[in-house]
Amino acid sequence: MTDHPNPKSEPFSNAEKDPDDWTTGDEAMTGAQASYLKTLSEEAGEPFDDSLTKADASKAIDALQEKTGRGA
Repeated sequence: MTDHPNPKSEPFSNAEKDPDDWTTGDEAMTGAQASYLKTLSEEAGEPFDDSLTKADASKAIDALQEKTGRGA
């Protein structure tokens, strides 16, 4: 038996962690992130940067959701 808490009972999910704290945040963004970010970029009239990391893509998605009203 371990003393580690059950990860399923944690009060937050990985989606709620700060992207700067992600262990894989410096990897290339996922295909899903790229697709959604491209859509948001087009809607917001912003350039799409396909070189973002997972963490930076997450931050950009949050910002563009605010700008486009999709995050509400």
